[in-house]
Amino acid sequence: MPVTPNSVLQVLIFLVIVLLVTKPLGLYMYKIFNGERTWLSPVFVPVERFVYRLSGVNQEEEQKWTGYMISVLIFSVVGMLLLYAFERTQQWQGSFFNPQGFPNVEPQLAFNTAASFTTNTNWQNYVGEQVMTYLTQMGGLAFHQFVSAATGIAMAVALVRGLARRSAQHLGNFWVDLTRCTLYLLLPISIVIALVFVSQGMIQNFNAYTIVHTLNGQTQTIAQGPVASMEAIKDLGTNGGGFFNVNSAHPFENPNALTALIIILEEISLGAGLFYMFGKWVGDTRQGWVLWIVSAILFVIGMAVVIPAEQTGNPILTSVGANQQVSTTQAGGNMEGKEVRYGITISALQEVTTTATSTGTVMSFHDSYTPIGGMILMANIALGEMIFGGVGAGLYSMIMFAVIAVFIAGLMVGRTPEYLGKKIERKEIMMAVLGLLVSPLVILGFSAVAVVLPAGVAGLTTGANNLGPHGLSSILYAFTSTNGNNGSAFAGLNGNSPFYNWTLGIAMLLGRFAEVIPLLALGGALVKKRVVPASLGTFPTTGPLWIALLIGVILIVGALTFFPAYALGPIVEQLLMQAGKVF
Repeated sequence: MPVTPNSVLQVLIFLVIVLLVTKPLGLYMYKIFNGERTWLSPVFVPVERFVYRLSGVNQEEEQKWTGYMISVLIFSVVGMLLLYAFERTQQWQGSFFNPQGFPNVEPQLAFNTAASFTTNTNWQNYVGEQVMTYLTQMGGLAFHQFVSAATGIAMAVALVRGLARRSAQHLGNFWVDLTRCTLYLLLPISIVIALVFVSQGMIQNFNAYTIVHTLNGQTQTIAQGPVASMEAIKDLGTNGGGFFNVNSAHPFENPNALTALIIILEEISLGAGLFYMFGKWVGDTRQGWVLWIVSAILFVIGMAVVIPAEQTGNPILTSVGANQQVSTTQAGGNMEGKEVRYGITISALQEVTTTATSTGTVMSFHDSYTPIGGMILMANIALGEMIFGGVGAGLYSMIMFAVIAVFIAGLMVGRTPEYLGKKIERKEIMMAVLGLLVSPLVILGFSAVAVVLPAGVAGLTTGANNLGPHGLSSILYAFTSTNGNNGSAFAGLNGNSPFYNWTLGIAMLLGRFAEVIPLLALGGALVKKRVVPASLGTFPTTGPLWIALLIGVILIVGALTFFPAYALGPIVEQLLMQAGKVF
């Protein structure tokens, strides 16, 4: 039986919880970014004013899309340089912050890591507990997990303002949006969650690593550190970079089933709430719920492929006598690389969520999933992670697809397409298409280079079998993940080489900024437009037909763009597995 009733029940309960938190979070974010009073205002309003006074920001002064984008780029460049400096000065950080005496991070790896955390990617070409000091982890990496998440949300808020305002010029003030998002949203929620994590056994200290003696007379080093504080924002901000190399599969990062549930909910909740915030802001909450429903349908489709694929198991193992059936004494299916504490369903739920939302947090090994299961994880990222999405990225990616879908709908009914009462004309569709083209150009372009250069192929680490379709999948996944600012990986590729440190780092920067520049330009164009009254020829964007059209556009665009590459990688690998051939 590929899917058990227990699996279905777990997924349904999870989606119900997400549904319940969507409206409260969306309303709260709407109030934050409109400067309305919240229950945290008495605490943070004085802090917010102090920040503006210290930095010289005039909170009443708004920016056009160009000024907003320049502010994003300046902040990101300065932040990236500061993180690079943290990494390159580790040996002088003192015994309190560097009790293990870690040396400076070498330049190419430092560049890759600085680009990674600045862009909300959190791709890690290093073993965190063996390379990064406590100061670098907290003052450098965790700091960027706050501000890169806030930057993503701020850019989505700017685009929403472009859709909601009429005949205006400005999209808001980036510095105000960044400050309010960090102070009122990310910081308080992270503090509460970190305290819950510590209560469940997640560590939070500055101790030197502990040396223990095992029963067979050997010694083992147990890493310590400020884990809970990093774990909370890592998932809430859809960052994904863990303190430990094995990420949330480590018991110090994920002690029990309660922390596992909180981690998965953290990854998806803000993205879901942003959809409701969008609907509230444009004056029609149905618009937000439509995007939520589209996300939920695509999410369920992904789960409906991954869980059966993993629960069915590997026919090659069955042919040699392995029992992969579900029973009262075993989980059954493809348990290789899965989180054995929680089983296939929760492992699959986590990995579908982490790739749908640009988080990158892992509780199980993506490299060990069946080829078709791994392909779904890769496709979630390649489609722009609009399925509830990363903080900000999900909403603006979904709006980009909505603009393209409504343009197609306008052609169908024979009139100028409109979205939320605003005409979608030449400039708007050009900006949406430019944003859409970034991912395939980066992913397929860099992957094509990597598979033909010796330096690219040399990164495949698991022997001759990895030079076939699975090796292509590993390379495709790496550039898909970095371009999509996700950060998860197939383990068959060693990214810590000069070639991959540079190319993956560049892919992260392009995936973050080359896409949002045309999207903010789209917001700048839309904010100037007047609202056109609906007529008999207006294509409605709230009903089942619109939902079906939007899903169709997302899937067709994804299939046309990436299917040829997937046909040579995971699809061939799946067919070989079904034929009983080792790959």
